[in-house]
Amino acid sequence: MAKKSRTPPPPRRRVQAPQRRTEARTPDERRTLLYLAGFAASGILILAIVLAVLAFSGGGGSSTKTNVAATMRAAGCTFRTYTMPAPKGDMHVNSLTAKVKWVTHPPSGGQHYGTPAPFDFYEDTVNPRIVVHNLEHSAVVMWYGPEIPAETKSELRSFYDSSPDGLVATPYANYGKKIALAAWTGDPKRYQQNGYFGEGNLSVCTGFDEKAFKAFRDAYRGEGPEGFPLSQLKPGH
Repeated sequence: MAKKSRTPPPPRRRVQAPQRRTEARTPDERRTLLYLAGFAASGILILAIVLAVLAFSGGGGSSTKTNVAATMRAAGCTFRTYTMPAPKGDMHVNSLTAKVKWVTHPPSGGQHYGTPAPFDFYEDTVNPRIVVHNLEHSAVVMWYGPEIPAETKSELRSFYDSSPDGLVATPYANYGKKIALAAWTGDPKRYQQNGYFGEGNLSVCTGFDEKAFKAFRDAYRGEGPEGFPLSQLKPGH
């Protein structure tokens, strides 16, 4: 029997190391590489800036509740947040002379009359029992003493006019030259359940400070326990 011929093994390929470029790059090639490196570096820088902004801002928002207290105190104001207790009786009172017991004076939440006041800047005192209902609807209220200087009153009016939605300003009897900012905040999903009635926030000042007032307004306006949006809290409503 004839022997079968063997299939010759495939020729071995020599493994070649990657060849290095020996000729110099042209000016256009060097310029392109520089552009690419610059774009990469700028992308990393932009990403770092975005991450830093998110880290320091908490993801957004012009003013956070955590820095309101420090901002108000730096402006010479006091600031406190109070746990709102359960009312003795119904939340709504039927009389404008009904006896009510508020945690703070001026009030920052609690029992109130059944109808809120139209959102406005008032020259004459509005019954606080009415205004507290505005607080429940997510308002920030500026209570001001009837003896504040005309210049301060003009500053308050300008501040109100700059962004009036969700703001009420009214004199507060026997308050002298002081100004208070009040807000009633809370979770609408939990409000009036299991003894939860939100929190009252009150800052008392001896004058107007735009930065501080803006910090308080932007942090607490629209945060009421009944959760009314600012679109429903326009002047006159």
